[in-house]
Amino acid sequence: MTESFDPDPLDFTPVPTRARRDGWTPERQRRFIHALSLMGVVTAAARAVGKSGTTAYRLRERPDAESFARAWDAAQDMAGDRAFDQAIDRAVHGVEVPRFYKGVQVATVRRPDYRLALKVLDHHFRAPRPAVDFQAALDRLRDVPDACE
Repeated sequence: MTESFDPDPLDFTPVPTRARRDGWTPERQRRFIHALSLMGVVTAAARAVGKSGTTAYRLRERPDAESFARAWDAAQDMAGDRAFDQAIDRAVHGVEVPRFYKGVQVATVRRPDYRLALKVLDHHFRAPRPAVDFQAALDRLRDVPDACE
């Protein structure tokens, strides 16, 4: 039995840049992609590595940045999946809500967040889907023999 090798989607070839202490070094690019996979927000991930979102977008747009751009897209997908999972978990399992009596917290209750669940599911199912060629599908169905004949 052979195991299939699944390469790390965040692995990439850094964009070659001039050697500058405060520039987009290969290490800074790797840390940015990692931060982006956790946060999902370009500006925040860039700030986390001491750069601006503008320079991050500029780096991505360079003609020699294909590998970096693929890792960027994978990182944002990972962050989106993580956010979706957390939102569903919060919606289903709820959040702790404190209960007060005469200004003193006396208990906490766990409340599911149904509005969040509906919002997340609505967003998930409104995502763009690949176009379907209905005419081709109908033509293929016409070629299938009828089982009742």
